[in-house]
Amino acid sequence: MTNKSDKAKWASSNKAIKAVQVAFDMDEKLQYVIRKEALDAGLGPSDQIRNILALPVSKRPKRPRLTVSLSVDDYRVLAEKYGLQADDQLEIKKRVMQELIEHASKAIE
Repeated sequence: MTNKSDKAKWASSNKAIKAVQVAFDMDEKLQYVIRKEALDAGLGPSDQIRNILALPVSKRPKRPRLTVSLSVDDYRVLAEKYGLQADDQLEIKKRVMQELIEHASKAIE
């Protein structure tokens, strides 16, 4: 038996399921402008595009974070670089984070 709150959860899930991600291939200079505007506004590129198109933007705060996809081979390379085992992914992630912090800190000094 489902209650109203369960139905509401599923309804919002259905909305998300129906959303389709659209990618735009455009000149790098034009992409740069939109990405820079987004960065300056504290937004992600997707939210900046929504602003440009006068579409609603989610008001919920997003965690500011950087992401990168790492393959098994990437973990092997990083493990070797840091003197770790490739399956010690948590420690590798910590070392990568420290390296990124050091890199960015040098740039703002």
